[in-house]
Amino acid sequence: MNTAQPLALLGGLTAGQFMKRHWQKKPLLVRRAIPDFVPGLGRSELVDLAGQEGVESRLIVNAPQGWKMRHGPLSKRSLPPFKQKKWTFLVQGVDLHHEGVHALMQQFRFVPDARLDDVMVSYASDGGGVGPHFDSYDVFLLQAHGQRRWRIARQKDLSLQPGVPLKILQHFEAEEEFVLDPGDMLYLPPQYAHDGVAVGECMTWSIGFRAPQQGELARELLLGLADEAFEGVGHALYSDPRQPAVASPGAIPPSMSAFARKVLDQALGNPQLLDCLLGEYLTEPKPHVWFDASTAHVDLSAGLRLDRRSKMMYDHRHVFINGESFKVGGRDARVLRSLADGRCLTAREVQSLSPNAKNVLSDWAGAGWLHAL
Repeated sequence: MNTAQPLALLGGLTAGQFMKRHWQKKPLLVRRAIPDFVPGLGRSELVDLAGQEGVESRLIVNAPQGWKMRHGPLSKRSLPPFKQKKWTFLVQGVDLHHEGVHALMQQFRFVPDARLDDVMVSYASDGGGVGPHFDSYDVFLLQAHGQRRWRIARQKDLSLQPGVPLKILQHFEAEEEFVLDPGDMLYLPPQYAHDGVAVGECMTWSIGFRAPQQGELARELLLGLADEAFEGVGHALYSDPRQPAVASPGAIPPSMSAFARKVLDQALGNPQLLDCLLGEYLTEPKPHVWFDASTAHVDLSAGLRLDRRSKMMYDHRHVFINGESFKVGGRDARVLRSLADGRCLTAREVQSLSPNAKNVLSDWAGAGWLHAL
């Protein structure tokens, strides 16, 4: 992607300008971010997705007696009448199930794939919404159908209403207000308070980003280190030929503590192992994602493309795909990095790969991770 090219998606800003001025700093409202936007995903298709097992969905109703929330699967019969006011349902990860939504998400890849998460699509009847709240991640709110009124604020008081099944702010005070039409978009940085209410029936697409918590990342890396401990550290046994006799047998010997620290330092001191574990963690598919494996031979001579569910990234030594790592170098590395960046390869690029790399691609195709063009 040319990060120096002005984009209508960003109101005429280049990707570089947007990242410098707005990313994680301040909101941006873009009128006609996608002119004449046709979403290609209707209400009935969204209802069908919400009713499927393995698709994360929620129904939220702002009833006279208070807020109510129900997790999916949501059958059509379980939804309120569409003419009823003040309700909404939200479907997570729609980009995994719809090619058009997946294609739109590619326009936001001026942010690293390691941060790009998914597209959530919400339908709301007149007056529907989820209440004033804040997110812990960056989000682009693209209006797909109808209108939605957004009120936003740099809220310092993030206390929540007690006894409510949603994280609704207790003392929300709007500073700005916008009504978005189809094709309009609002970017909000993390913890920027906002309240979106449907003006008539509407649909909104939320392009969200992941931000791993320190504790979560530490846990995943340490679990990976534990799995690799024997290979990465070795099998040497603790020995203490100079251990004297002790009068206090309950005390842990200082030499045992030093041995443990040395072992841990060895495990943590392998930068290649940590790089592998990070790449595998960042490309690990979500629990509800599965691929259509095939035993049939896939002809890649005409080129190939990644499956929309595949996650592929790389560092200076490895490529990572769907939770697995591969060490690469030379021309193979350049071509496979091009696959991660562009999500497809021409027939010429495939033919330039080594026999070993071609075999790996055939294995990926058999697993359903990529397909022939």
